[in-house]
Amino acid sequence: MAKKDAPPRWDRKMQQRLARGEAAALGELYDRFASLVHGLAHRVLGDERAADGITRDVFAHVWEHPEAYDPKQGPLRSWVAGLTHRLAVQRLRATETAALTQGGEGAAADSEELERKVRRASVAARADYIVQAMPTPLRAALELAYFQRRDYRQTAADLGVTEDEARRRLRLGLQLLSTAHDAGVPPGYGGAA
Repeated sequence: MAKKDAPPRWDRKMQQRLARGEAAALGELYDRFASLVHGLAHRVLGDERAADGITRDVFAHVWEHPEAYDPKQGPLRSWVAGLTHRLAVQRLRATETAALTQGGEGAAADSEELERKVRRASVAARADYIVQAMPTPLRAALELAYFQRRDYRQTAADLGVTEDEARRRLRLGLQLLSTAHDAGVPPGYGGAA
């Protein structure tokens, strides 16, 4: 039986392959995480082109610095998401600071607004990450309740589970989602924003 704190095998193997310079490993990593990276970057920046740039930057960083990921620190998915978040927030701050500098007056108020914008973007990115990372049964229950406006009874019928199970799934999913506001960045994110 594997140790509880041992990193997933795929994560370890991927890190080793990247460290050896296997281009196929980068392609596999891109296929697996590109939509996550792009989605998080877009959520923070609100700009398709900027999100494309962050996506390129993230995978370039992974390719150039595969040793930066330590499988013992957590899942590769979380590390990639953390890197994405950090780079996207840096770009947002740089872009907004440049705009503030050009604007001139009211720098203190504008600086506070920038930090509020960064916090909102961080919470939204964390919520997206939580929804994507949660177990499928919880995500399916939340999607039915939120997007299709189903109550727990209708959700139970749609999913073919008991009403108690539907309530449990909705409660757990909402509890996970509520942590998005508490921390501001996805779990396992390396480094501060």
